[in-house]
Amino acid sequence: MTTAILVAGATGDLGGRIVRELLLRNVRVRVLTRPGSRSARERYGAETRVEIVEAAYTDRAALAAAMEGMETVVSAISGTRPVIVDAQRALLAAAVEAGVARFVPSDYSSDYRRIAIGSNRNFELRREFAAALDAAPIRATSVLNGAFTDMLTGEAPMISFSGRRVLYWSSPDQILDFTTKDDVASVTADVALDPDAPRVVEVAGDRVSARDVARIMTTLTGTPFRLQWAGTTGSLSAMSRVMRRVMKDDGTPFPAWQGMQYFVSMFSGQAQLRHVNNARYGAREWTTVTDVLAAHLARTAGTGEAAAA
Repeated sequence: MTTAILVAGATGDLGGRIVRELLLRNVRVRVLTRPGSRSARERYGAETRVEIVEAAYTDRAALAAAMEGMETVVSAISGTRPVIVDAQRALLAAAVEAGVARFVPSDYSSDYRRIAIGSNRNFELRREFAAALDAAPIRATSVLNGAFTDMLTGEAPMISFSGRRVLYWSSPDQILDFTTKDDVASVTADVALDPDAPRVVEVAGDRVSARDVARIMTTLTGTPFRLQWAGTTGSLSAMSRVMRRVMKDDGTPFPAWQGMQYFVSMFSGQAQLRHVNNARYGAREWTTVTDVLAAHLARTAGTGEAAAA
């Protein structure tokens, strides 16, 4: 019998990649979408292996009905408390009611389990939902992958392409975990199909320090990239708290102060992955930090985009 998996958040960036990987594995995919939304039908309407079902997260009966016959629910929804905690709790309750065997939460992050209280809002929301998930009568697997490597090309201001600098906090030798979104999606598809998957699967497409990144950029460009100390993780944490109070927490997923909190978690070592097992689902060619940065430089050559970053 073909495995049946429901994906929530399938129209998002990572969710779409997960659906693609599941289809490559000959899985019957059911996509959950909100009533009245056209995005799922526009994206998957022509794909015969994708079934689209509508249900509001506030409608438990409709959610449970949408999950009937599914073996696994994969969550790839993104946001803050209304999504990571509230919407996922609704998904979880409906999955339990429908008799779904397994649940993959929307973690896809560094290890949020050991971070200090108050140091990273988004990680603490994941930890809060994890407690609810652990208490539910359903088998669960979280995918922890470090930061998305893709963010190094712009979203995460660690590399100054124009200034030829690589920023770091506290230590330039702190190991940082990175995995591309495509590799995360591939692993998530394997996890969704693995009835024996453990509570947590840790993978890292690459593990580098700021010093390594400077060396990589120097090699790729032929121009020296220097390390730039930006302060300690303690000072960065204090700055993020001040900025959060000034800007107010309006519920947006990635305000500037949240980006600071991610760097605190990474450069302090608190969120470093401790049990990486890249071989769990067999040999694969992981996309490295060098691969991502080389592709970015090739794509932006002559456009001024990389120089402006």
